[in-house]
Amino acid sequence: MSTILRLLMSYGQNTNSFSKPVETGKEYTVDITDTGRGGDGIARIGGLVIFVKSAKAGDKNVKIKINSVGSRFATAEVAAGSTDTT
Repeated sequence: MSTILRLLMSYGQNTNSFSKPVETGKEYTVDITDTGRGGDGIARIGGLVIFVKSAKAGDKNVKIKINSVGSRFATAEVAAGSTDTT
């Protein structure tokens, strides 16, 4: 099979080959750097924006649990037993 034919056949497949720096269900420790329009805190891991429910800008060393990972951002909540967020 020619290279061109292989490229044409694979066009549109595997469009999400970019590996995300977080995984659904896993916990991470972050600093909340900003507040989103909906009031959620905003953190970043490896350049990926994470909207954190019930967190606010300035919170440090917050343990979060990832709820979902999309193509451009992830959502999370403060994990049970997280350290003080002030």
